[in-house]
Amino acid sequence: VITMLNVGKIDAFEMAKGVKKKYPKTPIVVLTHFSREVSMKLANEDLSSSDYVFSWLGNSTLLLAIIKLIEDKMNAEYDIEVVGVQAILLVEDSIRYYSSYLPSIYKVLFDQTNELMTEGLNEHRKTMRMRARPKILLAKTYEDAVSLYEKYNQNLLGIISDISYARKGKRDDQAGIKLAKYIRKRDKQLPILLQSSEKWDPLINKDLSVSFIDKYSKTLLVELKHYIRENYGFGDFVFKHPETGQEIERANNLHSLQVKIARIDPLSLDFHVTNNHFSRWLKARALFSLSNLFRKKKREDFNDIEEIRSYLIDTIANYRRTKGRG
Repeated sequence: VITMLNVGKIDAFEMAKGVKKKYPKTPIVVLTHFSREVSMKLANEDLSSSDYVFSWLGNSTLLLAIIKLIEDKMNAEYDIEVVGVQAILLVEDSIRYYSSYLPSIYKVLFDQTNELMTEGLNEHRKTMRMRARPKILLAKTYEDAVSLYEKYNQNLLGIISDISYARKGKRDDQAGIKLAKYIRKRDKQLPILLQSSEKWDPLINKDLSVSFIDKYSKTLLVELKHYIRENYGFGDFVFKHPETGQEIERANNLHSLQVKIARIDPLSLDFHVTNNHFSRWLKARALFSLSNLFRKKKREDFNDIEEIRSYLIDTIANYRRTKGRG
């Protein structure tokens, strides 16, 4: 059920309580125009009976994002834990910001999936690719974020988090940084993007190896899209020099990746293997079986980098041959 904040004489939250009593499993979303009065009203409301509150700015893509978010929540457990579908964790308690972020993130996901669907597959495989797109999980408090991270950390593409939100029942201005520190103890590689409207200390970027976006930036959504494409394996696979970070080669599909691995500099190959970049890129493309094969292999399982190179090329070639046979 999607309802505007005030429809006639009935209060939206009263209506939500009534619906939840009769149909506890039906998701209820309240849409509201954004103003100071509305913010004050929401601060004093009991929001427990409505699943989500969104800020309606007249952008119809928000409706699609709401439906996809609810679908993702319903399907997450099975699709992520059993099938191996990837997820992006968004930690944000500001109704205004997650109402603009979600349509943007979903648009990037759909554009990416549409690009992948052109890679010479039949209709069945195209449908499977569309269903295997990454899920988005929304958390509004520190505790929610930690619990979702603990549950799905093996299949997270990355985390996008605000810095200030509720922790232990109170607003904590450092909650996002504490979350990043907690995750960095467990995982040094997972891409983390922090965003805030406050001043930002660049040293935190270095210490925690996280990225940062200013919420007041005029190009906020463009920066967000660019970040997702670059860091979640959505664009081309870019081979980089480990010391200078300079681009050496790029691959836009599986065949191209196979060719480039055969001739890439050993230093660059070692860097990408050690950081599991191939596995992440393949997972974003819903090539789970191939990705899991690469992820299970450790650097120590091979004598040298040339043995790794041969293994990667042979495995991709075998996979493509099998898929070609149908």
